[in-house]
Amino acid sequence: MPIREMIGYSRHKMLENNKLEYENVVLVGAITQSQNAELLEEYLNELQFLVRTAGGKVVKIFTQSIYTVNPKTYIGSGKIEELRCFVKAHKISAIIFDDELTPTQQKSIERIMKCKIIDRTGLILDIFAQRAHTSYAVTQVELAQYEYLLPRLTGLWTHLERQRGGVGMRGPGEREIETDRRIVRNKISTLKKKLVNIDKQMVAQRGNRGSLVRVALVGYTNVGKSTLMNTFSKSKILTEDKLFATLDTTVRKVIIDDISFLLTDTVGFIRKLPTQLVAAFKSTLDEVREADILLHIVDLSHPNFEDHMASVHQTLEDIKIGDKPTITVFNKMDRYRDYDTQNPKKTIHFLQTTWMSKIRDAVFISAVEKENFDQFKSLVYKKVRAIQTSRFPYL
Repeated sequence: MPIREMIGYSRHKMLENNKLEYENVVLVGAITQSQNAELLEEYLNELQFLVRTAGGKVVKIFTQSIYTVNPKTYIGSGKIEELRCFVKAHKISAIIFDDELTPTQQKSIERIMKCKIIDRTGLILDIFAQRAHTSYAVTQVELAQYEYLLPRLTGLWTHLERQRGGVGMRGPGEREIETDRRIVRNKISTLKKKLVNIDKQMVAQRGNRGSLVRVALVGYTNVGKSTLMNTFSKSKILTEDKLFATLDTTVRKVIIDDISFLLTDTVGFIRKLPTQLVAAFKSTLDEVREADILLHIVDLSHPNFEDHMASVHQTLEDIKIGDKPTITVFNKMDRYRDYDTQNPKKTIHFLQTTWMSKIRDAVFISAVEKENFDQFKSLVYKKVRAIQTSRFPYL
């Protein structure tokens, strides 16, 4: 089956009589020396959101406190047996681990459970495969998938033949890449060459944009970047309350009064982002690197928005652009107040007196309600105009 048919195959199979049938899955997480119970709960909540985005339904969550990770089964033998009994009794189709499993662990657990075993990396890759639409995005995702699957080839293809479709199974099929590692490596090499050519085209496209100031939207996934892009530039980009609702980079020209600039919407960041995706999405990150100004969008209504901010800052540091001029945009003020409408601490005025006041160039808005939008546009205008003036002082 060709890759483009394999990607999203299960989605079409699940759509019968216009009704979406979700797969029943269980989640597994571990409390370790580097991850306490509170942090694990936060990660598992995010993992549930990822599962829902991929088309799964979480039936139960298993957790265990372990001092060292079991090299064969990740968790202890007792918990493995408890998990096996539950899976057998409730006809669970997939088990999803919060951390990345080694090929040995994945194979060993699969042999015991006799169902699909997926880790966080595989799940994210699955969602990216579902969301990729353009040739560029599809190529990037395919490369990441092949690099992830290469060390997991042993015994995998017969499993794919037995268990087609479903959460974590969108990707290269067994008929196309066979079982030979050499063929897979050749495929990876071909995809890398294709991406090099695409990168050259992207560089040329960015070069053809002239001297316009470039502004890039960055932030954690599902913080409202695409909604803000639609409101600001009058675009019609897909917006959903799901992680990675949009995957492809979008560039629009925006005009505020007497200035114009380019606004770019990029893929959202996430904690524990697979290294394969960081490497594969080089050109997408280049859009951020070459931007003159970053709009760091933050979902103020999320209980862990501070951790999300830290994760984005770390990613920007990793790609060596942590010092780029940035406007911090605290979004979703409407949802933030909805939790407690009588609390005076839910007002913009109060937030501006907290530690947030120390952030240079920060603004509080609601992209959906267009609340405080004039102040936001005024701040962007001021930043863009300053760069334009420095570039073209004679104007």
